[in-house]
Amino acid sequence: MDDRSDFLVRNMSSSEVDLAIEWAAAEGWNPGLADAQCFWTADPNGFFIGTWHEEPVACISAVAYDERFGFIGLYIVKPAFRSRGFGLRTWQRAMHYLGNRTIGLDGVVAQQQNYKKSGFQLAYRNIRFQGVARSSSAPNLTNARDVPFAQLLAYDSACFSATRSRFLAGWIAQPQALALADVRDAQIRGYGVLRRCRTGYKLGPLFADNAQIASDLFDGLVASVAGEVIAFDVPEVNAAAVALAERNGMVSTFETARMYTGTPPDIPVQRVFGVSSFELG
Repeated sequence: MDDRSDFLVRNMSSSEVDLAIEWAAAEGWNPGLADAQCFWTADPNGFFIGTWHEEPVACISAVAYDERFGFIGLYIVKPAFRSRGFGLRTWQRAMHYLGNRTIGLDGVVAQQQNYKKSGFQLAYRNIRFQGVARSSSAPNLTNARDVPFAQLLAYDSACFSATRSRFLAGWIAQPQALALADVRDAQIRGYGVLRRCRTGYKLGPLFADNAQIASDLFDGLVASVAGEVIAFDVPEVNAAAVALAERNGMVSTFETARMYTGTPPDIPVQRVFGVSSFELG
């Protein structure tokens, strides 16, 4: 039987993003309860599914945030269908879609050499810290949904690799999530989001002007979920972010290689205390 002729890569429907999230859960990625809808909103054309005899067997996301930057994620082949070239063909479709953009990904460290073959270079490592949320006195913070969206988007864009208005609007509005901002004299000095996942919560993004503001946002976000398991993904190159996680009793459980094609985006990593998600950057 010729696998090549029986395998097809096409765009996902919105319902098939739910399937990809289920596969991610089976891989132990512990996705957020609203991830499928939030991810899809970022770029409905950037999700691909590979089918063999019309059975879904592979998936990938290739979100084009703008004409300059895209991000690869959700790259999964069902275990029974691996080592047959299906993953590579799905990958190639995603790379073709993103074209000449600078492309980012958070890959398993052991796969760095494979990604390098596609033109990716290591920028730094992201470390997943996990622990139990501690009870703390919540500082004076503002619900991010009450902040003028244009102002919040401008702050997010200064810390991320592109302007991501559709993603951000959905991310702060998702159910079972809390989004807080530190606002002083009508200026945003940081913001963060805590979202419910299959198990516990994930905190991300956490962007802040300095370590004290990041700490206040962290405390404010986790105060309402004391006793719950929380995960926090931080760039290893931001020493203050690593210290924040360790100070809160969190331990390293996983790491990824943040890699880019072309020239890495010029983002202020020292203001990035928590990554939004490993799937969308």
